[in-house]
Amino acid sequence: MVDIINSLRGKAFLAPLAGISNLPFRLMARSFGCALAYTEMVSSNGLIRKADKTYEYLQTCAEDKPLGMQIFGAEPQLLAKAALIAAERGADLIDINMGCPVKKVIKSGAGAILMKDPGLIARIVASVKKAVAVPVTVKIRSGWNRSSINAVEIARIAEDSGADAVTVHGRTADQGYSGMADWKVIAAVKEAVHIPVFGNGDIWHPQDAVRMIAQTSCDAVMVGRGVLGNPWIFTGINQLLAGRREDCKPGLEQRYEIIKKHWSLEAEICGSRSATRNFRKHLLWYTKGLEGSSRFRNLVSTLPDRESMLNELDKYFLSLAVTPPEIIP
Repeated sequence: MVDIINSLRGKAFLAPLAGISNLPFRLMARSFGCALAYTEMVSSNGLIRKADKTYEYLQTCAEDKPLGMQIFGAEPQLLAKAALIAAERGADLIDINMGCPVKKVIKSGAGAILMKDPGLIARIVASVKKAVAVPVTVKIRSGWNRSSINAVEIARIAEDSGADAVTVHGRTADQGYSGMADWKVIAAVKEAVHIPVFGNGDIWHPQDAVRMIAQTSCDAVMVGRGVLGNPWIFTGINQLLAGRREDCKPGLEQRYEIIKKHWSLEAEICGSRSATRNFRKHLLWYTKGLEGSSRFRNLVSTLPDRESMLNELDKYFLSLAVTPPEIIP
């Protein structure tokens, strides 16, 4: 795993975002300097049952490298079988989700609830590691709740069981995505283990990534919600880490072209109908903070087809070109 990190072109990774981190989204992130991207989390049971929808999450291409495929589940042998399927489908590394706080995942015994069972975590990591030749990593939370912060213990167990790296989200499971991430937990994990540690949580701007690395000594940062409508955040992170001035925010015309390119990728890879259905949320994110975006966003939410949305997008950006926009950072 260390060799993989040393070969990467940067220290900014794209998180496995449920319902978002599909192939077009990953390709957009990579075009702005994302060094490593992950699929959204994939059900181990779905892979073994050969569910078509589950296999769609593993869609990749030659430009989508290096790629981490994240799997979730609660049974060591099933996770091992799923990891083997993912590796055969082109995964450069397998990531095991041990941090998802979503109730549906928790009820199945997977995700963040695994942090309550260190013994099971050890068996899962060892089983998956034995099954595949590619690196195996885990993504954890700081703990189940504030009274059970055990990320250091879990990271050590994962390392002893064969994990090649660990990603630490600095929130507890019961926090969900609220409150502030505790970067001190990331620093404690980094100090406790010898494998690479990736930090995750509250990276909204390039400067946040630099601060996280400085404060925690983590080997890389994983960007989650901060990338939504903001894929150029990777460019900014890379610029700052290289000692250069941050100069990544696109102008009005560039932003418009980025939106069109992303939508085109969605249509090409996922099909026009799917792209129309799924891209609406990206339009909302890409235009957030622009002058008059509230009216545009409300309108787009009601439009039924691609043509009408594109027409409104064109008109909106034309209006911005006439009246220079104020972009809220």
